[in-house]
Amino acid sequence: MEQLAKYYLIETSALPEIFLKVIQAKTLLETGEARTVSEAIAIADISRSSFYKYKDSISPFQDMISGRVVTFSVLLKDIKGTLSAVLNAFAEVGANILTINQSVPSDGRAVVTISAQTGGMVMSMEDFLKEMGKVPGVIKLNVLAG
Repeated sequence: MEQLAKYYLIETSALPEIFLKVIQAKTLLETGEARTVSEAIAIADISRSSFYKYKDSISPFQDMISGRVVTFSVLLKDIKGTLSAVLNAFAEVGANILTINQSVPSDGRAVVTISAQTGGMVMSMEDFLKEMGKVPGVIKLNVLAG
């Protein structure tokens, strides 16, 4: 019986160097900075066997969830206009909001769950998460599913 693949979200600093070099080589090929695998692995300073061993197993987070429905949990300060600012941030990057669920504010905070289609986003998910952290009134933002 075939086992289903499992996926984990891991911070870059915790990854072994070989994975980072494989990502570098893949990026060089995707951007055209390297025309061949041989050129990309030479720049990234990895072996061909390492590249082929891991190339299909590791991808940047934004590539994994691009075009999918992603569910976010957002902890907001209970301040007038905060939810509106969050929704505007989604609209500005081209995310299509599908559902919104907000809890009743308690202790000056409220949890909002937002599901959005990410295929039309004009920036990477990583950059979007950083920008969302700058929205006034956003205390915490997590990706729940994607």
